[in-house]
Amino acid sequence: MGRKEMGRLAAEYQVLEVKVPTFFRCPISLDVMRSPVSLCTGVTYDRASIQRWLDSGNTTCPATMLPLPSTDLVPNLTLRRLIALWASTAAPSSSSPAPSAIGPTPAAAAAELVRQVAAPGVDPCPPLRKLAAFLSDDDVDEFDKNALARAGGAAETVTSVLRRREKGAGVEAAEAAVRVLAVIAASDCIDEENRKRVATALAADAASSVASLARVMRSGSGLEVRVDAARLVESLLRNATPEAKATVAESEELVAELIRLVGPVDEKGSLDRQAVEAGLSCLAAIVAGTRRARSEMVRLGAVPAAVRVLATELAAGSHAQALRVLEAAVGCAEGRAAVCEEAEEAIPAVVSKMMKGGMGGAEAAVAVLWAVCHRYKDRRAVDAAAASKGGLTKLLLLMQSGCSPAARQMASELLKMFKVNAKSCLAGYDSKTTHIMPF
Repeated sequence: MGRKEMGRLAAEYQVLEVKVPTFFRCPISLDVMRSPVSLCTGVTYDRASIQRWLDSGNTTCPATMLPLPSTDLVPNLTLRRLIALWASTAAPSSSSPAPSAIGPTPAAAAAELVRQVAAPGVDPCPPLRKLAAFLSDDDVDEFDKNALARAGGAAETVTSVLRRREKGAGVEAAEAAVRVLAVIAASDCIDEENRKRVATALAADAASSVASLARVMRSGSGLEVRVDAARLVESLLRNATPEAKATVAESEELVAELIRLVGPVDEKGSLDRQAVEAGLSCLAAIVAGTRRARSEMVRLGAVPAAVRVLATELAAGSHAQALRVLEAAVGCAEGRAAVCEEAEEAIPAVVSKMMKGGMGGAEAAVAVLWAVCHRYKDRRAVDAAAASKGGLTKLLLLMQSGCSPAARQMASELLKMFKVNAKSCLAGYDSKTTHIMPF
């Protein structure tokens, strides 16, 4: 081969070569990132690669080797858009787009699957399962997932399957629809606009949606689908109109199922973290509404359920939500009566988690104690609070931690009820702080 021929081939190869910017590559796989996410250290990785790293039991950042106080993965939307822009301009004009995992293109695949779901007389379960698998696959590009989520009428069509109540129809199709909608509504890789589409579709006929979600939570095949249904309730409460929220709060069946979701999942009385978080999040949003909603929730057993959560060592977020539920509950006579009836268990549980649910949880705990002990002066609650280990110390710490003026005032009034002695002041609360005497 002559020099001219070699030179011509080299020039062609140079034209075909695509130079990838270094920061578009994942530090682990060295491939162009399809779903860039950032750790708390500020380093960005491809989601699939870093998830495998974390699932292997590693607790450090692969690039910096620093310990990770949090393993939350935050989508790097700016970098994702830059990579998409680069990919659309860097590829040769003659190249055709890579086929999607579910069809030739995301738009065509979405249209076809939605058509199959909506087709009359056809079982919607297979296409719904295919949609759920596609949306849950970490290896699928986030752009493809969002294209599917915003396809015309997709959320409305899937929601219509959820609301079907034909004679003899089972819950299987409703479960499949719940799974698809929950992935869209709760996934970090789905844009906020697309998440809201789910809440809008559910709110279009809130009464039927609420009844169907309650049905899935009551008769669902497993805990996972019940949790998914609760997440859809949470999405509806967070994004829907006041009228739709009122429909949720007034559904006795749904509230009862949410309370059941917070309860034990086996004969040993164990609680499931995800189930507790999903159920309490909904209950906290519902109970913050009207007094009627609070009374009904108390009647259905919200207070014992919240106290049970406080008695366990779940995540701090669960404790904070449980305290907020109790704070709202004591705003009605039925709630105060329920707390005082269980004072021997409820009050020590509130005191013990006072400083373990963040500032919001701490202020909610003080509000509960103040309502039953100071404002209404229930003797059972007062005795239980005075005997609680470390109560005085925690109130003092709260007053010095920048709480709201209202919480500080309630804490100061509660201080009078605690006996000042060495046991409650010094040994009752371990702040993990080293104190040095000045003299």
